[in-house]
Amino acid sequence: MFVIRDGDSAILVNLGDGGVLPRLRKAGISKVDWILFTDHHREHCQGIGKADLAGVKFAASEGERELFEKPLDFRKWRPTLGDKHTVHGASYVRPPAAPVRLDRVLAHGEVFRWRGLEVNCALTPGHSPGGMTFTLARGGKSCAFTGGIIHDGARMSNWYDTEWDYGFAKGLEALTDSVGKLAGMNPGVAFPSQGPVIADAGRQLADYHRKLNEFHPDYIRGYPVHSLTKRAKPDPILSPTPIPQVVRVTPHLYKFADTLAGKNFAIIISDSGRGLLLDCGLFPETLLAELVAKMREHLGLKRIDALWINHMHGDHFTLGAALKREHGAQIWTLDRIVDKVENPLRYDYCALITSYNLQYTGLKVDRPLKPGEVVDWEGLKLHIDWMPGQTEFGNCLWLNLDGKKIAFTGDNLFGDPADPTQNGHEAVVARNSAILEEGYILGSRYLRDLKPDIIMGAHNVLMTNPGPFVERYHEWSKRIARRYRELLPDPDYEYQYDPFWVSAYPYRVDLQQADQATVSVTVRNFRDRPQRHSVALALPPGLKADPPVIEGTVEAKSRKSYPVRISVDRGRVPAGTLMIPMDITLDGSRLGQRFDFLAQARAR
Repeated sequence: MFVIRDGDSAILVNLGDGGVLPRLRKAGISKVDWILFTDHHREHCQGIGKADLAGVKFAASEGERELFEKPLDFRKWRPTLGDKHTVHGASYVRPPAAPVRLDRVLAHGEVFRWRGLEVNCALTPGHSPGGMTFTLARGGKSCAFTGGIIHDGARMSNWYDTEWDYGFAKGLEALTDSVGKLAGMNPGVAFPSQGPVIADAGRQLADYHRKLNEFHPDYIRGYPVHSLTKRAKPDPILSPTPIPQVVRVTPHLYKFADTLAGKNFAIIISDSGRGLLLDCGLFPETLLAELVAKMREHLGLKRIDALWINHMHGDHFTLGAALKREHGAQIWTLDRIVDKVENPLRYDYCALITSYNLQYTGLKVDRPLKPGEVVDWEGLKLHIDWMPGQTEFGNCLWLNLDGKKIAFTGDNLFGDPADPTQNGHEAVVARNSAILEEGYILGSRYLRDLKPDIIMGAHNVLMTNPGPFVERYHEWSKRIARRYRELLPDPDYEYQYDPFWVSAYPYRVDLQQADQATVSVTVRNFRDRPQRHSVALALPPGLKADPPVIEGTVEAKSRKSYPVRISVDRGRVPAGTLMIPMDITLDGSRLGQRFDFLAQARAR
């Protein structure tokens, strides 16, 4: 928060928690006329409603208006893939818990005039969809109030506010363009919303712009995403079957032909006619019924024993319920994935099954598998290992089949191993719970050590002779982690990368029938020493928390969970979906209302 003063009056750039207002009065400032917001983020406006702001007017850019005025439009009880400002259903905006009406909407290039002062407004999205920088020039010197666009040291304020899509770099490219625009203005001093004042702003902005451009090629996917299964020549390992939609990989393994590229379907059919499906989704039930009938006729299939689910994303088991209902198939997956399959609305991750199926109520997992477990099935040994990468909640199934070591790897890597320009990595998405050191780095090292002959990726991607390809994938994983460490200001970069280092389970608390519910708030420590924290719940009217503030210490490189009982007063609570921000202080440093969870209540 910054103060621009003229005598006993002032305008503010952002507000914070409002704690500055009593101090302004002590300094002789009796009136605040305007608050100009660089963006909608809660920690910049959370003091509204608490502080004495009678007569104060609020202004922000047009692109931020709906985030201020209709914040609960961006917190859905049942999100979908296409919801605005989400990454496959997980919101990347952090609006205030209650609406804030703007008195003025500012446009790019507009001049805001106050008491003879001219404040120039520049639209600088990237840290926020409609973020704005305010610049002033006096006496041949210029300064810029940059919001979260830059942190001292030519770094990002954080990553998760710039992650706007599923690895296509829309937010990153907007940020890079905005930084380039500001570098061209060459301000003498920058006043960022986080971190110290930047005295050599022009030089740092230019340096930061260079870093972002260098980061971009490693961030975007390591394969041609729009021609994923297209190659100059078909893989000679494949052979056709009497079923046009299905090709044979080995004598017992089948997958979709490229006519169904992008769908999830592979099946092992044993000599006795039993089938094991490896993911199954993104195509109609009618096609599944047709395929099962044809596999019975032409491939010797007699029954489907199970569907194995590679990871938590719903597109890998959209047909799970139909397989259970119509074919008696069991559902198998790794134990840490089970709750995301059975109770997805308890989480705020990307691409959960509820985003693909608004009627989804849960799918019972019949066989939770432990990491390292070996399943004997039809004379084959199925090895189940935790293999993170694209998400923490993934696993690898591998076996020796038809003289080949075959690994089923889900969405971790895709592409053509024969193309030396590809390193295969899939999207980097923090909202998948995908910290690199326990994600892509660990998963790529696992595959390198496993040395499979064939990698069966999801979405119909076959990768043969993948050794050098996996090495490139592993080298990329270490390089991208190093780049994040160079871009983010904390030596433990995960605090600016991970949007879940303080989280609530369940993320959605249903208080429509029950008068009480218990929420588990988890705090994570990425440091190599203990950390202290305070997490204060900002509760809407009619809700009470016990305790309302969570204080404690988390040991090095660990996490700790705290139960909180939420109770409802139906005479006071508003009906509908409510947002509960969590105001965080870490080792004595106030971070504000960074994260949140939801409740849904019914009034009396």
